[in-house]
Amino acid sequence: MEGSVHVRKIAPLAGMALLSVSLLAGCGGSSNDNAASGGSGGADCALVNADDPGNSKAPSDVPAADAAPKLTAKSSYKVAFSQNASNNPWRLAETASMKSEAGTAGVDLTVTDANNDQSKQIADVKGLIAQKPDVLFIAPITEQIANVVKDAGAAGIPVFLLDRDVDHNVAKPGQDFVTVIQSDFIQEGKRAAVQMATATGGNAKIIELEGTTGASPAIDRKKGFDDAITQCSGMQVVVSQDGDFTRAKGQSVAETLLQSHPDATAIYAHNDEMALGAIAAVKAIGKVPGQDIKVVSIDGEKDGIKAVAAGDLYATVECSPRFGPLAFQTMTEYAAGKPVPTLIVNKDQLFTKDNAAASVDAAY
Repeated sequence: MEGSVHVRKIAPLAGMALLSVSLLAGCGGSSNDNAASGGSGGADCALVNADDPGNSKAPSDVPAADAAPKLTAKSSYKVAFSQNASNNPWRLAETASMKSEAGTAGVDLTVTDANNDQSKQIADVKGLIAQKPDVLFIAPITEQIANVVKDAGAAGIPVFLLDRDVDHNVAKPGQDFVTVIQSDFIQEGKRAAVQMATATGGNAKIIELEGTTGASPAIDRKKGFDDAITQCSGMQVVVSQDGDFTRAKGQSVAETLLQSHPDATAIYAHNDEMALGAIAAVKAIGKVPGQDIKVVSIDGEKDGIKAVAAGDLYATVECSPRFGPLAFQTMTEYAAGKPVPTLIVNKDQLFTKDNAAASVDAAY
């Protein structure tokens, strides 16, 4: 993501240690399914048949949010939520989770939708600041909305970031905002890399469909995946392009890249929506997803899990959108004066052919 501001937020110590152990245990050959990728680089790929490295944990030395605006405990709160988009199932599920939990908690919740437009989200947040809510939840579209996050903190409003972070050089955690609650996107990329190696036997020419430029999950899912596959000489990202986290753009970008790179054997998508678009693109050129082109993605939405069960998508690493319960629990604890760390890491699961069919009904 050249030219983007990147501040490392999560140091997935436990996940990295577990990955190291699993990689040492996972060296070796490939199954018959993996052999279809061809090539000779798989023999030195430590990721092939490695165990899923699982979730990481926030570092033990994450400070508490002592210098952020305080929140007075009371029976009811006026809360605002700035959502960055409603253009995919993940965002719709996150908003539904926030609304549901607000209803359970008896909270007066105002929700805005930036329609995937950064300038609109900045305007939305400024408008919400003017309304002087007790608490402001923000799902940042990119890390570059840090200035308006800082403005909210300066107005004395406790801000809780959901699912994405902002530039810490501008808005400081524990000072300008309380905390960020998110999945470990780098770890998600590492987990996807292990699945891709297993799917391809460690031999793959990969098209990478990136998320929205400047968004922390796009930056970090790229880093986690790209760093992990350096352990495998037979795995190479031959081209990488922004698909904006949407199915339509994922399909159009994949169509173009498949034409310009006809020797590609795999696609890594930063989310399920782009992966589903890519699967349609693969089918459109007469190839078979899951056989001719292996596809791995992140999110764990219902259509993605269905694609795993059908064999079109090899695996998807969950990034749960159901932030409501943890978001409002964290808010309540902060109001009660309990120490709240400036980073809270979600726990997510992995969906493969072994558990996909049984997981569809519970998916979003």
